[in-house]
Amino acid sequence: MASRLKEQEFPVGAAATIEELEADPHPLLARLRECEPVSWLPALECWLVTGHDLTLQVMRDAATFTVDDPRFSTGQVVGPSMLTLDGHEHARHRDPFARAFALAEVRERFTALVEAETDRLIDAIEPAGRADLRVALTGPLSVAAVTHALGLADADAGDVLAWYAAIVAAVTNVTAGGGVTADGRAAFEALRSSIERTLDDDACSSLLATAAGLSRDEVVSNAAVLMFGGIETTDGMISNLLLHLLAHPAELALVAADRSLIDDAVEESLRLEPAASVIDRYATADTQLGGASIGRRELVRVSIAGANRDPRVFEDPDRFDVRRRGVRRHIAFAHGPHVCVGIHLARLEASVAIRRLLDRLPGLRLDPERPSAPHGLVFRKPPAVHVVWDRA
Repeated sequence: MASRLKEQEFPVGAAATIEELEADPHPLLARLRECEPVSWLPALECWLVTGHDLTLQVMRDAATFTVDDPRFSTGQVVGPSMLTLDGHEHARHRDPFARAFALAEVRERFTALVEAETDRLIDAIEPAGRADLRVALTGPLSVAAVTHALGLADADAGDVLAWYAAIVAAVTNVTAGGGVTADGRAAFEALRSSIERTLDDDACSSLLATAAGLSRDEVVSNAAVLMFGGIETTDGMISNLLLHLLAHPAELALVAADRSLIDDAVEESLRLEPAASVIDRYATADTQLGGASIGRRELVRVSIAGANRDPRVFEDPDRFDVRRRGVRRHIAFAHGPHVCVGIHLARLEASVAIRRLLDRLPGLRLDPERPSAPHGLVFRKPPAVHVVWDRA
């Protein structure tokens, strides 16, 4: 009965389908934002928040909207971590890694690595005149940065990619209402073994060695979260950026002529298509939000993708504009206590990748015979980014 009443009260949400949310959610999110900024979606069995102001309210208020719930999808796969805890425990798990990912630390520790790895990857494809940049660049670059950070230098890059893909698939399956997959469990155990070897070697160069005050299990869970975010969302972030720039020749020309616009292009792409589309919270008590009556323990899913195209914050929000004013009001990296810990590293990887691609691959453009588009319910990125360029 309660579910039927919700469907009657929120007809736009009631009509939403998972297929629509996976393929191109933005028209639906616009309708929800306008008519039902907090809506009940039976397809996901959750509340979906799409307005910019309301998403900020949810993310800032951990006392009312918490991640600390046994149903949290990532927690079911990798265990308790900075991503699935609030309050003091969240700070205890997060702080050792947050210090290591501060802006100055990232620039000193990662700039040379990211530049060298980007050039190495471009070296391998430059003579061909064409490539799938997700396979050839964005995925491998993200893996290289994460394995360096975690001290997994001896881990095979292919193995790391396979682990992360299985973990992402398991989290996505849980988010869609399924269980943790066997492949996801096996991938996490393989990652655990690799991390434990790093800890046994006392690798002082690894960020894991800085995690004082955490048990070994806690270090492993947080390392999995760092790997998960550092690969999945950074890969998606750079892939989406490539699509946006190459699909808009006028904007690309602006960036090619003025490289100081690269950072603005990164932020605008993050706004337009955040790699992490939604994040989960659970109501700790009966509460009101945006005119909706949310019950205790109900799932409240924040749509970052919806908030980032709120016309009350961003003029002409569906347009890609590398000179957009106020672009950094986007919340692609979340907000509040759970703002992304790897924000500076992700931005560094994206800006270096675009700069070196423009420097080295003249006439870089999308392959018109192999188009692609972002796809996904939770994590949105294109399955491939096929490009061509002018060979010397």
